[in-house]
Amino acid sequence: MFSSWLTPLHRGLATPNGKIVQLIWGSLPRSLTLSSQRRVPELSSFVTRTNTCGELRSSHLGQEVTLCGWIQYRRQNIFLVLRDFQGLVQVVIPQDESAASVKKILCEAPVESVVQVSGTVIPRPPGQENPKMPTGEIEIQVKTAELLNSCKKLPFEIKDFVKKTEALRLQYRYLDLRSFQMQYNLRLRSQMVMKMREYLCNLHGFVDVETPTLFKRTPGGAKEFVIPSREPGKFYSLPQSPQQFKQLLMVGGLDRYFQVARCYRDEGSRPDRQPEFTQIDIEMSFVDQTGVRSLIEGLLQYSWPKDKGPVEAPFPSMTFAEALASYGTDKPDTRFGMKIVDVSDVFRNTEVRFLQDALSKPQGAVKAICIPQGAKYLKRKDIESIRKFAADHFDQEVLPVFLKAGQSWNTPAAKLVMEEQGGGLSGRLAAGAEDVALLAAGEHRRACSLLGKLRLECADLLEARGMVLRDPALFSFLWVVDFPLFLPKEDHPGELESAHHPFTAPHPSDVHLLYTEPEKVRGQHYDLVLNGNEIGGGSIRIHDAQLQRYILETLLKEDVTLLSHLLQALDSGAPPHGGIALGLDRLICLVTGAPSIRDVIAFPKSFRGHDLMSSAPDFIPPEDLKPYHVQVSWPTDSEAENSLNHPHRPES
Repeated sequence: MFSSWLTPLHRGLATPNGKIVQLIWGSLPRSLTLSSQRRVPELSSFVTRTNTCGELRSSHLGQEVTLCGWIQYRRQNIFLVLRDFQGLVQVVIPQDESAASVKKILCEAPVESVVQVSGTVIPRPPGQENPKMPTGEIEIQVKTAELLNSCKKLPFEIKDFVKKTEALRLQYRYLDLRSFQMQYNLRLRSQMVMKMREYLCNLHGFVDVETPTLFKRTPGGAKEFVIPSREPGKFYSLPQSPQQFKQLLMVGGLDRYFQVARCYRDEGSRPDRQPEFTQIDIEMSFVDQTGVRSLIEGLLQYSWPKDKGPVEAPFPSMTFAEALASYGTDKPDTRFGMKIVDVSDVFRNTEVRFLQDALSKPQGAVKAICIPQGAKYLKRKDIESIRKFAADHFDQEVLPVFLKAGQSWNTPAAKLVMEEQGGGLSGRLAAGAEDVALLAAGEHRRACSLLGKLRLECADLLEARGMVLRDPALFSFLWVVDFPLFLPKEDHPGELESAHHPFTAPHPSDVHLLYTEPEKVRGQHYDLVLNGNEIGGGSIRIHDAQLQRYILETLLKEDVTLLSHLLQALDSGAPPHGGIALGLDRLICLVTGAPSIRDVIAFPKSFRGHDLMSSAPDFIPPEDLKPYHVQVSWPTDSEAENSLNHPHRPES
């Protein structure tokens, strides 16, 4: 009875693990207790409908129902598919003369018009059931109908398989939200947040505290949005995170705080980042790193969607040094191998010039990764692209070596490697005949970073050719610990900046190095990584005012007057404390398998940080700026271009 274009909708939504789920409340966790008596949400309370479109089944046969929704599809003026947030139901348009007015309404109303229908739930004729549709055994024999709002022609159809540019989706976000995928993403997000609140508040005694969004400038960290005040020359700043407030709440004796917190960073957008975002922000007194990590593991286990499979805890952990050496990044994707291997000793006597040059330097090393079946899956243009990527982005040379004897693609340098050290290289990499080795040489960190990027690039290439490396149904959590407390500034390498933020406590074993070799100090910071994405970060904080002042003033050269309130608070009996913030948008994006965090945010900003629907940011007339003592200084073309390219800073 249905056109072929409806079939994908009736099948439900395909999740990253390949399972089929239906967009109904029943497909999401139903264990949320709304009251002591009711566990299943009542979806038709307080409104004019008796039922939702997606809930009717054979058990409702004979019932008189009233439904409200959008016209999804109409066929031959005999059948109409009605849609609401929960699903689809087929409506039979009456054909007899006595119901001419009802037929006129339902046949003439444009698709996506809002209607209310009342009628009887009846079985579909034998052989016309649709097993792919949750409501496929029944249909509604309409008795009355009312057109609640007619719909004009839309810029795109509300079908998930109709290709739409992201710009068009954002411009008409209120239409895009009607899609099954957006409905699923936002409802899953709501369910997970509610479960997190339940876990934190009801099970572990946390207090939900809202903190200000109008604050003052914070030294260091990411760029902040500023807001003019009516006092000449004075500005508010939107906080990058509630970091200072959460620490002050611990000084205030709240003991356990959390917040679903809005955060703001004036930085360029990316698929996993935008100017305003949401964190699950947590802080505890009298806690150590083990306690915070255990809390987060339990929180994710409790709130994890049941159709995604169980979360196994405790999560494995890895030091920052191990992550860099084996994966070339502090957020490794551990779903697949291709680890970085140090092969410096294999090439001590090599005649390959760039390997010789690297090993002659004090910190020089030769690193390698093995691309499984690379000779089979990679093409010559892929090898050229890999070498160009290394040169353009890292200003380094990378040497692809085909390990199969006589491989014609090998360059003269690669052939020399095979003649000299082919056996040793293959043995060290545990490589097969069809595998390809990528060699990089230079300073340890730079060589590892290059191969870490190439590891992911090559994984994308292999998977594009049909090899399965990363199971989309697998959620691989990892704690990364023992980060350096400080990093050299990029523009002034002789000066230090915080690796994360200046409130992170040093590792107890390294405190003495603060006064002699601060660049060697490890921080009590920990990141939570999921499938190669950082989804959370936190630390044990400095609760000693003297130590905090020394780090800010002496090591980081910051203006401590900006943080005088925090230093005074730490001097007022501050308990030891620590916490973490989970990036909610990024977490939900990974759980749902969405390609971008913009697919799990109701009203996101574009890649450039614009609201395409309302055209924000917008101009303000000069007369409206006068009360704020602000006037616009129009930039030159080159300055305008530079303003769009903010440098990336790590999350705190």
